[in-house]
Formats: sequence, C-alpha cells, structure tokens
Amino acid sequence: MKKTLTFMVGILLAASCIFAGGKKDSESSSKVYLITMDQMDQHWVHVNQGCEKAVKELGGITYKWLAPDIKDDNKQIECINNAVAGGANAILLAANGPNAVTSALREATDAGVKIIYVDSAADFPAEQTLATDNEAAGLTAGKELIKALSAKGKTSGPIGIVSVNSATASTVHREAGFRKAFEGTGFTILETQYCDGDAARSKDMSANFITQGCVGLFGANEGSTVGVGNAIAEAGTDVIGIGFDKSDMILTLIKKGYLLATMAQNPEVMGYEGMKSAEKVLKGEKVSPSYFDTGVSVITKDTIK
Repeated sequence: MKKTLTFMVGILLAASCIFAGGKKDSESSSKVYLITMDQMDQHWVHVNQGCEKAVKELGGITYKWLAPDIKDDNKQIECINNAVAGGANAILLAANGPNAVTSALREATDAGVKIIYVDSAADFPAEQTLATDNEAAGLTAGKELIKALSAKGKTSGPIGIVSVNSATASTVHREAGFRKAFEGTGFTILETQYCDGDAARSKDMSANFITQGCVGLFGANEGSTVGVGNAIAEAGTDVIGIGFDKSDMILTLIKKGYLLATMAQNPEVMGYEGMKSAEKVLKGEKVSPSYFDTGVSVITKDTIK
C-alpha cells in the first residue's frame, strides 16, 4: 500500500511539472503586433505576409496585425493603445506621420514595449527602421520619367504629383527625390495634391492635372498610382504616368500602357526582417544596422513576368 501511494504521488508530481512547464512556455511567448497605416493597400498585405513567414520560422511568437480601415491618425493611435493593452512586447509600426503618434509611442515604451519601424518612421526613437531609401527611389522615378518624355521629344511642360499627405515621411521623401530629378530641366512641377492614398480621389485629382496640360504625372504610393493610371486611361491621353508600389491593378495599368513604370518596394522583406529583429530585441540582443534599406526595383512592361 505504501509503495502504491508513493508511486501515485510521483505521478502527480510529474504531471504538475509538465503542466507548469507548458504554462511557462505559453507565458514566455512574445507578443508582437504589426500596425500599419490602413488596410487598403496591398503593400501592407505583403508586409503582413513577411511577418507571418518569419513567425512560422522563428516560433515562440504570438502575432497580430492591427490597422485602421482608412488612414487616420486617431485610429492608428487607438491601434497602438490596443496593442499595449493586449500585452504587446514589441510593435512593428508604419507610422502615419512623424509627430501624430509620438505620445502613444512614449506611453508604449514606458510600458516596456519595443518599437521597430517598417516603411515609415515617426519622430521617436526606435530599435530599428526597415524601409526603402525613399528619396533615392523618388529620384529614380523622376529620371525614368524625364527619359521617357525626352524620347517623345518633350523637354518642357508641367508635371503633376499626387501624394498621400504632407506628413508621412516615406512619401515626403519620395516627392523630394522626384523633384530633385527635375532641377535644371525645362519642366515645371506643380503644387502637390494630397488624396490620402485614396485611388478614386487620386484619379479625380490626376484628371485635373491632365486638363491643366501636364505632360507627366507621379503617384507617390499605391492608391495615388492607381488613380494616376486610371485617369490617363479614361482621358485617352499620351500623358506619361509613373508611380510607386506593386499591386495587381498597377501591373495591369503598366501592361496596358497607361503607366510607364512603378518603383516596386520589398514589403515582404520589411515584415520578415522586422519580425526577426523584434525577436532579437526581445532576447536582449542589439540589432544592426539602425536603418535597414530594403531596396527598390523599377518595373516596366518589359520586366513584368
């Protein structure tokens, strides 16, 4: 009887250790949130896919993607607050602008949350930023447009820019690079029009640019680029459009000749490498470099596979 009792106690002790061990593993799982500007662009879908791929490879991470239905500072702040309330250990953030979310980020870091920027940084310290060298990419877009216009014998005329807003760092830098390409040329760049990345509004604004006699148009993000291409298609004009990001719609517009090219980023790399950096930071390791250039490529009709 005594031996039987001892044996049963041993089993219970072993079972309790297994249960405790399982609970510890669950508790040690890091919670990482991705927070993007909105849910509209395929760009963010690809960032999310990169995160999911890394999570599967790394293990030990509980992951969630939060994003407003539309680009809105207050809604993005709400997402950050919800992530902190949900027990986030790290947040991968594509910030709406440099200052809009800084107070929320300060509260998050005070709560021990680590911040990593993907695509667009805020004016607040973070562990790392993973993004395109947007000014260099904008410069490339401008040079590609100038080359195409010159090939058609056009060395002067107005150029229109459709962008997101005047605060989002990524698109502001793209515009700066684009404008730099036209310095010293005979072209005149008109005042930038902001449409919050909404394709329908971007189309209307691009149509206005076309009626003003623009010879070239630049879309600074996915929605802006789709708007540019659709306006050119609807007008049946020889205006040359060029843009940013890669989506099925943008690729279709390039194939049909309504867009010259797009500057394709590598959003999956942003998400994948960002998640790997988050894991390192949460392990107490330092990540390097502080700015990770995820690259860009020029997609034209000839390079679409």
